[in-house]
Amino acid sequence: MKPGCRQRFKLVIGYDGTNYSGWQLQPDKRTIQGEIENAVMQLTGRPARVNSSGRTDRGVHARAQVAHVDLECDIKPDKLVIGINRFLERDIRILKASRARPDFDARMSATGKEYRYFIWNEPIIPPHVRLYYTHIYRPLDHARMVEAARLLEGRHDFAAFSANPGHEREGTVRTVYALKVRKAGPRLTVTALGDGFLFKMVRSLSGFLVRVGCGDLAVDDATHILQSKTRTARVPTADPHGLFLWRVFYGKLPGVEQRPG
Repeated sequence: MKPGCRQRFKLVIGYDGTNYSGWQLQPDKRTIQGEIENAVMQLTGRPARVNSSGRTDRGVHARAQVAHVDLECDIKPDKLVIGINRFLERDIRILKASRARPDFDARMSATGKEYRYFIWNEPIIPPHVRLYYTHIYRPLDHARMVEAARLLEGRHDFAAFSANPGHEREGTVRTVYALKVRKAGPRLTVTALGDGFLFKMVRSLSGFLVRVGCGDLAVDDATHILQSKTRTARVPTADPHGLFLWRVFYGKLPGVEQRPG
């Protein structure tokens, strides 16, 4: 490898978060970031920081997390994928690598994200989906959930749907371009597409919609809670294992004609 020659790479990463304490490095805990950085170290013999588009919590999964890393420039992207994966457990995979501009930043360059939250709504959940669906045994009114979700779309102050609103460095106003609830048999999928999400915001939105579907809250409570800008017990944080970071966008978002501001 040529000393002093650096190349930034964009990585697309998939992982099953069941056995990890989230993305971010933590002392004495297994994290996705820690595992990948260790794999890069074993491959190249040099430490490197792997910066993601955003953190995921303990137990949360990713279909296509995006990160960037600076490495010696003579590593070919396809060889980088094979090399890093060789040192990873099978529940983490580098799916794709590509050369990136020096100013590409996985977090700051992102224009939006899509999350999906999966719910299994039957008295008994099949064992093979238990790690990827949240089990809600009470009947859910899909139509009510759809109606409440529609009220939460748009640009709002989502402080009431953040688990840590007082510590959001960039404020609590976000744009949710789409919040959809789709049903297929016992499977319900909450899809959230936005310009960014607050700490545990998607799990909070999903937890609220479940309460509406169960009949514990009214549909128009969505508006009242938004306007309150205050987190209360009416908005529970749904379990982490039903949540997937589905896609990260770097450019025009699908179905969005113009981003505000």
